[in-house]
Amino acid sequence: MAPKKILLIDDDKEILSINKKYLTGEGFHVYATSSPSMGIQCARKTKPDCILLDVMMPEMDGFQLCTRIRKFSSAPVIFLTGRGSEDDKIQGLVTGADDYIVKPYSLRELKARIDAILRRTASVPGQSGPNINMLIFGNLTIDKLAHKACYNGNDLLLTNREYEVLLYLASHPGQEVTFEELGNALFGTYQETDRRIVMVNVSRLRKKMNLDYELENMIETVWSRGYRFIAK
Repeated sequence: MAPKKILLIDDDKEILSINKKYLTGEGFHVYATSSPSMGIQCARKTKPDCILLDVMMPEMDGFQLCTRIRKFSSAPVIFLTGRGSEDDKIQGLVTGADDYIVKPYSLRELKARIDAILRRTASVPGQSGPNINMLIFGNLTIDKLAHKACYNGNDLLLTNREYEVLLYLASHPGQEVTFEELGNALFGTYQETDRRIVMVNVSRLRKKMNLDYELENMIETVWSRGYRFIAK
């Protein structure tokens, strides 16, 4: 099996070197650059399995960089940053990040976070048979093996988190899914302070789905409790 490809973008060359050496030793194929513009080019060319971004960079901050990468890539993104406020984490999620690690962090934690994201995005072989690995609602198709959703055959270009939100809700059509249930499905744990992060992920998904009338209002808000997927 080919090693997973990791792209590191950080203007701190010492951190870049340390992370690259460690992750290479752990069996990853690592690309590294201290330039955001070069990072965009590398992401286009190498199609990494996971991207690690610093937030504070002089040429372009990580939030701007993530927004640009999201225009052509759905690879999971992890922010590595010294800015750990809730607002910073929310901004990271809004721009398309999948995880957010506050410096200083251990290299073992970094690898564990990467492994967790790669497990969630991996294509797991399933049983054969009609629609076993597909959820179909009208012209919306959710492909569990390809880890993507399409409308009329066109990829909705969902991020990993957006896809996970849609898959979980669509797997429980017509049922009320609480914030806690969805948070546990996304993060493996839930505290009441996570509600805002859950809501941000749902909001991001809705923005992409609301581009077409058939997908509008498929995710219904259950006031103060959670959401319901309305099958059409």
